[in-house]
Amino acid sequence: MTKARLECHQLNISVAGRMLVRELELDISEGAFVCLLGTNGVGKTLALQTLAGLRGEQKQHVKLCGQALPQLSRREIALRLGLLLQIQQDAFPLTVMESVLMGRYPRMGVWQWPGETDHAAAHAALACFDLSGLEDRPLASLSGGERERVALATLMAQDPDIWLLDEPMNHLDPQHQLQVLQTLQMTAHDGRVVIASLHNPAMAMRFADYVLLFYGDGEWEYG
Repeated sequence: MTKARLECHQLNISVAGRMLVRELELDISEGAFVCLLGTNGVGKTLALQTLAGLRGEQKQHVKLCGQALPQLSRREIALRLGLLLQIQQDAFPLTVMESVLMGRYPRMGVWQWPGETDHAAAHAALACFDLSGLEDRPLASLSGGERERVALATLMAQDPDIWLLDEPMNHLDPQHQLQVLQTLQMTAHDGRVVIASLHNPAMAMRFADYVLLFYGDGEWEYG
């Protein structure tokens, strides 16, 4: 696995002429679990999308594992970085297993079908998020919490160096909230970078190594 590292320099995040985050400077190395905190509308989702390279005007300010985003192909980015969006949309009627196997595609060749290694990774990810036995269930039949855990399992099967997660606690009951945060903490400490936006400062205090705090007026703090 490539040595995980996420950097950004003089990164500005704005929307509709409003500066939300001004000149963000981060250098986060492997082993760090970072919680992104702030009230609604301060730019947490936009920041994660920008760090993932989805807002092209700022991607030149971001580096993944020592390489600037514009220098990387989409496949290379997918091997280094995984993004969990706040809203899940499924373009096709997939089963749980089919959805999780999609996380393996960056690691497969053109026209290659998932093999034993890919299925083993998918099964392990499903077990990690308490989803064993649901492999053949259609995604449309799942509860909101189950669907969120399938998305997390898909990211785990992808196995990127850097995980960006937008409110991964959505729809989860208290038991699974703790389980997911423990898993994210262990994933980071296993040699990756994990950044997750949360709404609960108490959970951030309990699990995070660092906090990135947005105020919504351009100001930010990290530590």
